[in-house]
Amino acid sequence: MSMLISSLLNGLHYGLILFLLAAGLSLTFGLMGVINLAHGSYFMVGAYIGWAVGDATGSFLVGLAAGVGVTAVLGWLTERFLLRRLHGEHLQQVLLTIGIVYIVMDLIKTAWGGTARLMATPAILDSSVTFGSITYPLYRLALMGVGTVMAIFLWWFQEKTRLGAVVRAGVDDKQMVTAVGINIYLVFALVFTLGTALAGFAGVMGAPVLGVYLTLDADVLVPAIAVVIIGGLGSLKGALAASILVGMVRTFTQAYSPGFTIMAIYAVVIVVLLIKPSGLFGAKGQ
Repeated sequence: MSMLISSLLNGLHYGLILFLLAAGLSLTFGLMGVINLAHGSYFMVGAYIGWAVGDATGSFLVGLAAGVGVTAVLGWLTERFLLRRLHGEHLQQVLLTIGIVYIVMDLIKTAWGGTARLMATPAILDSSVTFGSITYPLYRLALMGVGTVMAIFLWWFQEKTRLGAVVRAGVDDKQMVTAVGINIYLVFALVFTLGTALAGFAGVMGAPVLGVYLTLDADVLVPAIAVVIIGGLGSLKGALAASILVGMVRTFTQAYSPGFTIMAIYAVVIVVLLIKPSGLFGAKGQ
């Protein structure tokens, strides 16, 4: 029973980290039609910057701020000077973002080498909580709380703010948004920058649990893409539900049948697409 409960908690905290990564990816796909295979690289950059700055300053919060700031700037530069020129050109987007993946990996390897790192857990959260027969790290419980708060904030942003309304309108009808005088390219830039900042945030928050290493981008990108497909393009609600589902599938297969983890995630994607091709919460027309 204790292993079952621990697996449930692990699946939940991993799913919420995955949501922070996949939420930006989902909106980027849904709103901008951009296939960004470098999204996992922003997660990895956030993790490395957060670890390096946190290690140098001794402050997790300073490392977090640095990781989010750097990935936000990188995201804005990528959209403004590279991807903006390739709207609607999906093959070129794929090739460009794959190139970014290799460039980022080489830069990180040059700066910090290929040795895996582990970001220190904040001292205030570096303990465990015992309930019943289970002892569970406090930091992982805090991750669940942070992920939940961010999910609520993103829901509020998308559903209750004017900018969120513009984003939702852009998902449904880009031409209409442009026709009423809204600068859709500015909206694209803001959404893309927000998405990369969320990826950097998730990278730093996940670093004490997942570690910091050179193939981290690929390890998180595959489940993030699965989340986007399962949840539906442009849907934060879908991204949250799918992230928790994928997190649970990943955690339980790793605990009970490690060799079938990726296969199980792909199986969930296939089943969802067979039942609802637009994803769990995707629009019918997508």
